[in-house]
Formats: sequence, structure tokens, C-alpha cells
Amino acid sequence: MQNVVERELELKLVLSPERNVPVPARLSYRADDPYAVHIVFHVGSEHPVNWTFARELLIEGVSRPCGTGDVRVWPSKSQGRGVILMALSSPDGEALLEAPSTGVSAWLERTLRVVPPGSEPAALGLDEALAELLAPAGADEMRAHGSSGDPQDGDA
Repeated sequence: MQNVVERELELKLVLSPERNVPVPARLSYRADDPYAVHIVFHVGSEHPVNWTFARELLIEGVSRPCGTGDVRVWPSKSQGRGVILMALSSPDGEALLEAPSTGVSAWLERTLRVVPPGSEPAALGLDEALAELLAPAGADEMRAHGSSGDPQDGDA
């Protein structure tokens, strides 16, 4: 199973309806962080900018407006082609970015094959970790930790 899905895309930083600036970006998804997508802007520059937000937000934003607060995503058209707009807001400023719908959608499809919707908890291994944590300790483990289970040992 592939654990990381990455895609390099050229996004556009929208400065005005008539003006934008190309921004190299890398979309990244990791199976060990199944709820999140990571975007690095200015790939290869001295000061890349990293954003992380819910994969579900991007999935929903491909087909309809969604998000409140720091990240909002919605589909649109630009020069007759489908695009995804992402409005990002932080204490350092705001940015409106335009991404090609086909590139984002193809990348999202790959992430959905790695970790299908609804299987995120299994990808995290939470059930196994919780079972291990809650499993009764064996007698050897109890002795190793100084407990024999005898109330006279001072453990009860």
C-alpha cells in the first residue's frame, strides 16, 4: 500500500480579477495522518509556506462551496476551465489561490484509494493501540513492574 500521495501543481495567487502570480505548490497526503492534506507553497524557494487542513474540506470544495474561518474552498471557472479556489486566512495575511480542478481531483482520487472515506480510524491504528493499552497485564509484566497483586506488597 502506498503511504504518501504527492502532486506538484502550479497554482495561481489571485491578486485581482485581471492579475495573478504563478505559485509552485506540492499537495501531500499521508496515510499516517489520514484526515489531513498538506500543501507547501513556493516549492523550492528559501521560505516555503505550509498549510494543513481537513481532506474532507477539499473533497467537498471540489463540488460546492465549503469551509468557514481560515480555509474556504469552492469550485469556479476561469477562462472556460474548471478551477478550485482556496481562500486562506492567517494572522499574517490572506490569500486567494486558484488550482486546476483536474489536477486536484485526480490527486484526491489517489488519496481516496489509499485511505477510503470512513476508514481513517483504521489507518491510524487507533483500535489496535487502544486494545493494547486496555489489555490486562500478564503476570510477568506485573512482576516486572513490582506488583504481585498481593495487597501486602503495598500496591493495593
